[in-house]
Amino acid sequence: MNTDPEAVQRDLSRLVLTLVELVRQLVERQCIRRMDQGDLSDEQVETLGLTLMRLEEAMTELCDRFGLTPADLNLDLGPLGTLLPTD
Repeated sequence: MNTDPEAVQRDLSRLVLTLVELVRQLVERQCIRRMDQGDLSDEQVETLGLTLMRLEEAMTELCDRFGLTPADLNLDLGPLGTLLPTD
């Protein structure tokens, strides 16, 4: 068991950011699905696009702050593959 405080903080940050990234990607897919269905007005599409861009920028900043890359957030689930799609 690793009891190095810096390693614990990094691992916890990685786990939290992985969960946030998973939710961000799910929300992004839902928004794209709704745009494709034509459920949203032009103004709503513009607002969603801007919001999604800001969320992605915030994730990039958080990864930088904790010394992580987007690849670090893609947990390997063994036979199930990786948690996040590789697009």
